[in-house]
Amino acid sequence: VERLEAEMRRLLTRVKAMPVADPVSDAFQAIPRTNDPVARAQAEQRALRIARLEAEISREWDQYQTLPRRKFIGARTESVVYAQYVDEWRQRIERVGTHNFPEEAKRQGLYASLLLTVSIRADGSVERVDIDRSSGVALLDRAARRIVELASPFPPFPPAIRSRYDVISITRNWTFTRAQELVSE
Repeated sequence: VERLEAEMRRLLTRVKAMPVADPVSDAFQAIPRTNDPVARAQAEQRALRIARLEAEISREWDQYQTLPRRKFIGARTESVVYAQYVDEWRQRIERVGTHNFPEEAKRQGLYASLLLTVSIRADGSVERVDIDRSSGVALLDRAARRIVELASPFPPFPPAIRSRYDVISITRNWTFTRAQELVSE
């Protein structure tokens, strides 16, 4: 995504340096001067289609620019900045999860693992929680969501992360253990 965005910025810089043109009038100027009404009508239709597509591309690009910049982080973080933030997040989740281990799960001796993705905004608030792979135990899946609620808000992103991303999504395997602890790997 970063490579594509850099290429898009490079192309936009080139386009902005070009003289301003009106795609509709340019497309219509390219219509051949002919006495054949069918050929002229076809050329006009092509010109209209081109103008519509250019407008749609422009509109989609503008919409894309308003989307939050996202970073997806798996179990192996490649940067010290992300690793530190994610490790502090993991410790907090484990501490809150172990402290708030579901009573019903304790009574029934339930334990299981699930794969969870937590998307965090730059201010530390939670954007969303997705269970990517259920534990198979609805009680533990609900508990995982509740633990995220209880642990949030998380610390705001450090400047090095905030300057590049608006949202980071952390995916981890969560295990509710027999020892009545929550472990995030």
